[in-house]
Amino acid sequence: MPPVTTQPTRYEPGTDPRRWRALVVTLAGGFMILLDVSIVTVAIPSIQQGLGASESGVQWVVSGYPLTFGLALVAGGRLGDAFGRRTIYLVALSGFVLTSVFAGLAPTLTLLVVARLLQGLVAGLVTPQNSGLIQDLFRGAERGRAFGVLGATIGVSTAAGPVIGGFILGVAGEPDGWRWVFLVNLPFGLLTLVLAMLLVPRTPKRHTRADIDLVGILLLGLTVLCLMFPVVLSDTGGLRRFWWLFPIAVPLGWAFLRWERGRVRADRAPLVHMSLFTATRGYPSGAAIAAIFFCGFSGIWLVFAVYFQTNLGLSPLESGLAVTSFSLGSAVSSWLAGRMVTRWGNRVTITGLLLMIAGLATVGVLGFVVDKDSLVLVIQFPLLVAGIGTGAVISPNTALTLACVPPGMSGVASGVLQTGQRLGSAVGTALLAAVFHAFAVSATGFSVAMLAATVMVLAALVVAVTERRGGLGETADLAEVTSGSAGA
Repeated sequence: MPPVTTQPTRYEPGTDPRRWRALVVTLAGGFMILLDVSIVTVAIPSIQQGLGASESGVQWVVSGYPLTFGLALVAGGRLGDAFGRRTIYLVALSGFVLTSVFAGLAPTLTLLVVARLLQGLVAGLVTPQNSGLIQDLFRGAERGRAFGVLGATIGVSTAAGPVIGGFILGVAGEPDGWRWVFLVNLPFGLLTLVLAMLLVPRTPKRHTRADIDLVGILLLGLTVLCLMFPVVLSDTGGLRRFWWLFPIAVPLGWAFLRWERGRVRADRAPLVHMSLFTATRGYPSGAAIAAIFFCGFSGIWLVFAVYFQTNLGLSPLESGLAVTSFSLGSAVSSWLAGRMVTRWGNRVTITGLLLMIAGLATVGVLGFVVDKDSLVLVIQFPLLVAGIGTGAVISPNTALTLACVPPGMSGVASGVLQTGQRLGSAVGTALLAAVFHAFAVSATGFSVAMLAATVMVLAALVVAVTERRGGLGETADLAEVTSGSAGA
């Protein structure tokens, strides 16, 4: 097929009006990938019925995806920095579509687990390209708005997973309705691929193949694996059986840091340049806020799904619809917060954390005092408040965290940031599930889990307030900051 000549081979940052279309296309792929983190939770009973699988076996279908997802994020960011984000995006998204079909057609639980592991691996290569492209294509105040759209995508995809999953299962029916949770990625993914080939620009290749830090990728991957593996399997005794991986992560992490410093001294490109944490304004605290916040944010969805379906007798679709107010609040506030962060900086994040705390705490208290037959209706407003808070945290915090990152490091910086989010999600889900099950999946367990999530978000608020007092949050003019960082 002859090459398309109506499109430029590369957009100049902040000048081409079609850059927004390119962003929407890449975020469509990102939405699909992040959706697969939470959408499968409502399909667990269907998978058990369709494949005759045990609860412990199905746990690998849920846990395998975020495990390999988290392992690939930093490497995906560096590959995008090195070989061009468009190339990595197209190759990895094609792999995601193929592995989704593999998962949907899997005849056995073993093959389904293998498909999910591969699916998470290629998903981790796609995700960092989104924020990297924002750094490449946008400047000034527009970059804040673009990160607002990215934040909305992250928040809404996670929150909408149970809703969309429940709808698919309701339409497809049993016993094989779960297959369409994965197969729906085929038409959507193919459309996204075609549009991406037409609209996404080529970005510069900043390193040669010899500059890829393979040893660093291996050491960091093993470190993350040792930290995540026991946690993602906590529901099936992973912490008890694999606790010994935690101390192994310490020397692996130390070896990784030593190796990266050696790469810098040898004037070779490291996987993760430590200047991200020592000389990049706002990055260390922003990454910490994201990791802690995702501990509380991600874990609540498992609690909602299990409690609504097990104790309240809701169907998967009804369970998903029960949290729609949260999703709507998050979608609207993410878009607005992306515009407000340019002027108000970290104040937006702090306000969002306060709203999230108020909403979750109210849900937790209402779980104690309201009859379970009316609980879903009564908690809609506090869920809306919590959703508004979530959108006002994820979107501006992402913008502020990456604002001063030089373009040549934007992919790996995004990968590190999102690895922290995945680790936070794994830890938070494990902790809240443990709290919930400690009270025999009861109304008390539901309320205590919501209050535990509130405490985690409160910890993120402490970091955000400390950041502001230290001056890191004083980004009154994000346009000036991001323009200055472009030449770093």
